[in-house]
Amino acid sequence: MTDRAHYAGLAERLQPRTDALIDGRWVTAAERFETVNPATGQVLAAVARCREPDVDQAVRAARAAFEDGRWRDLHPRERKARLLALTGLIEAHSEELALLETLDVGKPITDSLTVDLPLTVRCFAWYAEAIDKLYDEVAPTGANIVAMVRREPVGVVAVVVPWNYPLMMAAWKLAPALAAGNSVVLKPAEQSPLSALRLGELALEAGLPPGVLNVVPGYGEEAGRALGLHDDVDAAGFTGSTEVGKLFLRYAGESNMKRVSLECGGKAPHLVLPDCPDLDGAAAAAAEGVFYNQGESCTAASRLLVHESIRDDFVARVVDKGAAYQPGDPLDPATRMGALVDATQFARVLRYIETGRQAGASCVLGGQRALEETGGYFVEPTVLDPVKPTDTVAQEEIFGPVLSVIGFRDLDEAVAIANGTIYGLNGAVWTRDITVALTLARRIRAGTVAINTYDDGDITVPFGGYKQSGFGRDRSLHAFDKYTELKTVWIAL
Repeated sequence: MTDRAHYAGLAERLQPRTDALIDGRWVTAAERFETVNPATGQVLAAVARCREPDVDQAVRAARAAFEDGRWRDLHPRERKARLLALTGLIEAHSEELALLETLDVGKPITDSLTVDLPLTVRCFAWYAEAIDKLYDEVAPTGANIVAMVRREPVGVVAVVVPWNYPLMMAAWKLAPALAAGNSVVLKPAEQSPLSALRLGELALEAGLPPGVLNVVPGYGEEAGRALGLHDDVDAAGFTGSTEVGKLFLRYAGESNMKRVSLECGGKAPHLVLPDCPDLDGAAAAAAEGVFYNQGESCTAASRLLVHESIRDDFVARVVDKGAAYQPGDPLDPATRMGALVDATQFARVLRYIETGRQAGASCVLGGQRALEETGGYFVEPTVLDPVKPTDTVAQEEIFGPVLSVIGFRDLDEAVAIANGTIYGLNGAVWTRDITVALTLARRIRAGTVAINTYDDGDITVPFGGYKQSGFGRDRSLHAFDKYTELKTVWIAL
């Protein structure tokens, strides 16, 4: 049976790529930055620190690749074949890629292997298969006119992704952008560059022409900003904080009005009504919804809204389920919760816990640093109760394993609390009454509302937010809308 020793041995033998990938070549940068293993606080690698000149080189390579048609003008079945080849290589190297994810961001190896990598593979495969199944349109016109509506690639796409699901978030944007025929410059988060660089290498092996996928590691305020301001980038797809998402809107306005799509923060409400059909199931979902991936998910169910009539009983069930998420070594397959991504995020989460205490909440579970002797950034699963809807911990995205418990007395109050933040990414409702469920799903302002489950989904359905959670949709055929232009060809007969 595979155990911690197996993954530790693989980790010792890993030799990750650390240079930028531009125009099919490995390019050194003038400076480097260190990426750190969150489970130990030790340096993993020194990675190319791309700045404006490096980004410009990557954009010029992407532009040349787009204009000469080496990818854009390939027959759809050939683009499909090469993306399917990339899909196969990702699957074949799943263990290596999963290990890079775990070492870079501290998530449990089991989650990397059984969730992140399979979903990445599914994403690339699905969009590859979609390439030769997208049809253009013929508009209804008079008999003397033929009006065609063509879908064309937008051009050079900048993809800027976060550190919490490095490969999966990249796949959600790269797969449709590449399937549509665009050239791409990918900027991974500075905390998690290693799997993105390996992905770029596999793309070349799969037959993607040089310049079609370029990878520029670096800091957001340097490489990310340079991409956002570049006049030769036609579209930018960003996933990350609302604060940085607003910067990309500003960058677009200050440059060439490039198309921007944003998937930003969340503060998901998890509503549990008195007629919840399965209290234990709902409690398990509430715990997993906020403690999975160390709570470092934009979809984290960080606000538990529970009816006062069942509050004490239900919170006790959640605490019982949550206690199983004690932090452990990310390389141990038995670990359910790993380390926070870096020292900055670690300190941020602990500050929020203290802020919740100062506002009057008690830590009915956790609330402390864990495994301090490792040098890693571990925090216990934490439940704060009671929390007022206006408290800081109920309003701001914590991005850590912290659950705020808020009571409500009727549905109108529950909806007001659910909608009472700047975010609108997702939420959930637990009830036996389908009329109540669908009514609440309509009234909650969020891109996804789950009924009697939490955070389920599929590549076939769109994902994105309302309000300051952003706009534009990842996943499904709707993702092509972000990376294509509609062109009308009007023919007079």
